[in-house]
Amino acid sequence: MELLPSLLSSLRTVDPRTVDQEYSVVRSQTSLLKRDLSLTSETGALKENIKKNRYKDILPYDQSRVMLSLPTTDSDSDYINASFIKGATADRSYIASQGPLSSTLTDFWRMIWQHGVKVIVMACREIEMGKKKCECYWAPVHQSAAFGPFTVCNQEESRPNEDMVIRTLTVTYQQNSRSLVQYQFLSWPDHDVPYEAAGVLDLLVRARNSQGAHTSPLLIHCSAGCGRTGVICALDYIHDLLVSKRITEDFSIMRIVMDLRRQRPSAVQTKDQYQFIFTAAACMFERVLQAAGRQRYPSLPELKIPEKKTIIKSASSSKRLSQPIVMNDTYAVVNKPRHPPSPSTSPAYSTVTTTRPSVGNRSLPSSHHYDNDVKGASAAPLYSTVKPRAKPNTLPSSATPIYDTATSANHRPGEGPPALGNNGEYQLFAAERHSSTDDDYEDFSTSVTDIPNMCSRDGIGFNCRIQKPRGPRDPPAEWSRLER
Repeated sequence: MELLPSLLSSLRTVDPRTVDQEYSVVRSQTSLLKRDLSLTSETGALKENIKKNRYKDILPYDQSRVMLSLPTTDSDSDYINASFIKGATADRSYIASQGPLSSTLTDFWRMIWQHGVKVIVMACREIEMGKKKCECYWAPVHQSAAFGPFTVCNQEESRPNEDMVIRTLTVTYQQNSRSLVQYQFLSWPDHDVPYEAAGVLDLLVRARNSQGAHTSPLLIHCSAGCGRTGVICALDYIHDLLVSKRITEDFSIMRIVMDLRRQRPSAVQTKDQYQFIFTAAACMFERVLQAAGRQRYPSLPELKIPEKKTIIKSASSSKRLSQPIVMNDTYAVVNKPRHPPSPSTSPAYSTVTTTRPSVGNRSLPSSHHYDNDVKGASAAPLYSTVKPRAKPNTLPSSATPIYDTATSANHRPGEGPPALGNNGEYQLFAAERHSSTDDDYEDFSTSVTDIPNMCSRDGIGFNCRIQKPRGPRDPPAEWSRLER
C-alpha cells in the first residue's frame, strides 16, 4: 500500500512517447517469444479444426489451449479456440476465448460445463459495424434455448447502466443444473477503447463479487479473444497483485502484457488498448487509496477521468462568443480557393465534434470562417480539419492503426497474411482506416456570409492581396501595399 502513491504518480505522468516505445517493444518481442519458447498453433491449424476459428490468424497456442474432454457425441473434438491464462495467485485464473460461432456453440457450453465456470465477461456486442462478432449463446429473458445437449434458461436480465447488461443463466445437462452470471459490456468498440475507465472497473468489481470464493476460471471473451479480452485480463491481474500485496517497486504493465502474450496470441492488440491499461490502472490505484483512507495521503491530487466527447452546434455564424474558444493545442491547415466565393453563399449551421471537454458549449467566433461543407467546398475558403497536436489514445487518419495479428503455424514470414477464405465466418484482422469523422479530428464548419471581413485587419488575413485594376488610370496609393 505504501508504494501506491508513487506508482500512481508514475502512471499519471508517463510520457505518451514512452508508451508508444513500450508497445513497439511488445510487438517486436512477441515473435521472439514464440521462437524462444517454441510456441506452436498446430492443433488450431488442422483441417478439421480450421472452421472452428473465427479468424484464421488468431489460433491458440498448443501449450496453453483449453482441451475439451466432456463427450456429448461420438464426433466430438477436444479443440476450441480458447486459452488458459495464469493469474497473479493461481495457475488457471482465466479462460480467454473467442466469441463462439454457430458451429461451436455446443463446444462453448462443453467448456463452460467442464470447467465449472460461474462468471462470464463478454466484452463485445453480437453485431458491431454491421458484422457478426459473436453468436448469441443464451436465450431471451424468461425463455430457454437448447445448444446440443445443454439447455440454457435466461432467468433474469438487468441493465444497471447504459454500458452493461447482466444476465442470470441456468444451464442444464443430463438433469443436472448449474447457475452462472454473464456480464456483457456494451461500450467497447472493436480495436478501440472505452471512453472512460470507470465503466470497465465497475464491471470487474461486479464480476469478482459474483465469482466469490469459487476457484473455477473466469471466462472472458470478445470477438477474437485477444484485444479487449487481454485488457480485461491485465486489469484483473493488476487488481490481484494489489489485494494479495504482491505489487512491487518494479511494477511493469509491459511485463504483464508480455506474460499474457506467452499464453494467448495478440493479447492487448492495439496501442490504444495498451495505453488504456495505464489509464485504468491509475483509476484503480486511486480507488484503492480512497478506500484505505484519504487522510493518509492528503497531498495526492484527484484523478481526472477523460470525459466523453461533446457535440457542439453553433446557433448562427453572426453570433459572437462571450469567451473565445481555446485553441492552444491545435493547428489549422489553410487552403486558399482559386476563385473568390459568390456573395450569395447561403448561411449554414456548423457542427463541431471534439473530444476536449475544456471547449464547453462555446461556438466559434464569427470572424473565423471555417467551411468543410462538401456543397460549398468549391465556393468558400477551406479550413481543413483541426487536429490535436498530441493525443496519446488515437492515431491520425492518414496512418494505419497499429495492432497485432498472430500468424498460423504453417504461415511463413515474408509471405504476407493468409488469404481470406470463402466462408463468411473467416475473417482476417485488417487495418481499418479512420475517416475524417473519427474522434482524432475536430471539424469546424460555418457559412461565409461576410467575405470582406476575411481580409480585414480583424479577420484571419491569410494571403489576402488586393489586385490592381485594369485600365489606363493610376491606382490609388492604398492599393500598392499588402494588408496584414
